[in-house]
Amino acid sequence: MLLSIILVGEINLGGSIEPVLNAVNVVDLAVAKGAQAVLLPVSSRQQLFDLSDDMATKVNVHFYSNAIDAMLKALVE
Repeated sequence: MLLSIILVGEINLGGSIEPVLNAVNVVDLAVAKGAQAVLLPVSSRQQLFDLSDDMATKVNVHFYSNAIDAMLKALVE
């Protein structure tokens, strides 16, 4: 079985991870495109309180704190 994962985020030149704007819309779009898991920066987690119950049951959301953490979680998934 092939698991579809979408990794979302922005890293700046200083190495810090920026929060995703409109994380709920990003997750909605990811599910519409067939994603089963979404990796988001941990700084975007509070936005997901607005995620609908239906959408929350369709996707697994994982959080990462830096680029290495994101890569490792994507490989393990």
